[in-house]
Amino acid sequence: MITVRLPSEINQRLEVLAKSRNKSKSEIIREALVLFMFKEEAHKNSYELGREYFGKYGSGDGSLSTNYKKKVKERLNAKHSAD
Repeated sequence: MITVRLPSEINQRLEVLAKSRNKSKSEIIREALVLFMFKEEAHKNSYELGREYFGKYGSGDGSLSTNYKKKVKERLNAKHSAD
């Protein structure tokens, strides 16, 4: 159980909204929190969204990011010398 103190203006607006929608103030607050949390999750950056997948599948070769040009040249040379 959570208790929230609201300024009188917000409380009055909440009461009007709850009556117009035929819902309790608690229901309105729950819906608002769900929407707020969804919106906050949508603002995650690309890294935060994919964090669980990064590094999950690796080649075991830790030098791929630094030696990629050498590896590409080796593969191209191997492909063209085989022809």
